[in-house]
Amino acid sequence: MKIAMIGTGYVGLVSGTCFAEFGLDVVCVDKDASKIERLRNGEIPIFEPGLDKLVAKNAADGRLAFTMDLADAIVGADAVFIAVGTPSRRGDGHADLTYVFAAAEELAPLLSDGVVVVTKSTVPVGTGQRLQRLFARLRPDITVHVASNPEFLREGAAIEDFMRPDRVVCGVDSDHSREVLLKAYRPLNLIETPMVFTSLETAELIKYAANSFLATKITFINEIADLCEVVGADVQDVAKGIGLDNRIGRKFLHAGPGYGGSCFPKDTLALLRTAEQADVPMRIIDTVVSVNETRKRRMIHKITKACGGDLEGKTIAVLGVTFKPNTDDMRDSPSLVIVPALQAQGVTIRAFDPEGRDQAEPLLPRVTWCEDAYAALEGADAVVILTEWNQFRALNLKRVRQLMRGSVFVDLRNIYKPNEVREAGFTYTSVGRNGGACRD
Repeated sequence: MKIAMIGTGYVGLVSGTCFAEFGLDVVCVDKDASKIERLRNGEIPIFEPGLDKLVAKNAADGRLAFTMDLADAIVGADAVFIAVGTPSRRGDGHADLTYVFAAAEELAPLLSDGVVVVTKSTVPVGTGQRLQRLFARLRPDITVHVASNPEFLREGAAIEDFMRPDRVVCGVDSDHSREVLLKAYRPLNLIETPMVFTSLETAELIKYAANSFLATKITFINEIADLCEVVGADVQDVAKGIGLDNRIGRKFLHAGPGYGGSCFPKDTLALLRTAEQADVPMRIIDTVVSVNETRKRRMIHKITKACGGDLEGKTIAVLGVTFKPNTDDMRDSPSLVIVPALQAQGVTIRAFDPEGRDQAEPLLPRVTWCEDAYAALEGADAVVILTEWNQFRALNLKRVRQLMRGSVFVDLRNIYKPNEVREAGFTYTSVGRNGGACRD
């Protein structure tokens, strides 16, 4: 079986590579000549653990290729996946489908009868039907099947998520589309992975509903953390106590500075815009978006208070700037709000991130970038942990205290035990735990 994957961004590159690992012949297409050249040379433009080896293996085995030639890529393809970006549209929060429809219009004259065009990109409800109408208008001479196959890949664990998913969701408009997708995912069928077949609209909505629900869990536990700080409870124990209930589950109940990344911020906004167009109020998601934005500003206040209320002239070491560990993705990272706000108060920022510097440097000007965590800590009045990279979990606290000028330790990811840090000579501030209070 052969497929073409349009787009070599995060979703397209991971999905195309994993399909090749399943034994399919995959051609990934992109308009960026430099990106295609880098991929052909084995250079991976994103950081995702294990992806470089998987790309190299399947390219060497002849199952994975990269090209700018769309016409050549789709020759003999049973399915063409569209995996281009759908960022939030400036001004209104709608998903910007410019790249999706540009790809479809370029694709239309090249298609053969019976091919299945699959949206892998996250697209609003109704996009599949719009694509069907577009292909019917541009290619009335053939039958083009449209399907929806949303991705559920966590950055930092994307290969595992693709290879061993909780489920595969497929929105189809015909038996033929169903059979093609079943064939593409045959290795998962063999291990009895649930295959959820739905209408196009349902599959499109599942993606938004899933991400919005997970964003809601994060926002919920963050608000519980605020209450814990005031009443003397421990949010981590609360999260454990409720998460052990199978109806709730333990995942996404980690208090912190708010969600970010490529999915939750834009997908919650896009769902709100879809609901507005349908005249269906979504008050919970609306509140989630609002609370998450407020969350980042609350963290600025927490850091300021921990430092005595006056930041002018202080040096703060920031450990981690990506929105989560095991990725170089800076999209909607809390650091993009927190770091500039601290700088505006007269702070000098010394920062280290294991993978995020290249992406972060143009987004966070006037930051002094360091080669490791300990270099960032030299002469700092305070340290702020923004991203829970594993290497930050086992810092030599005695050495940290010796390197720093001050003794303020702000742990916005709760990766340390309060007593352990205090015994090392620090004043410790965390989120939703004893000593983490941030009262107005």
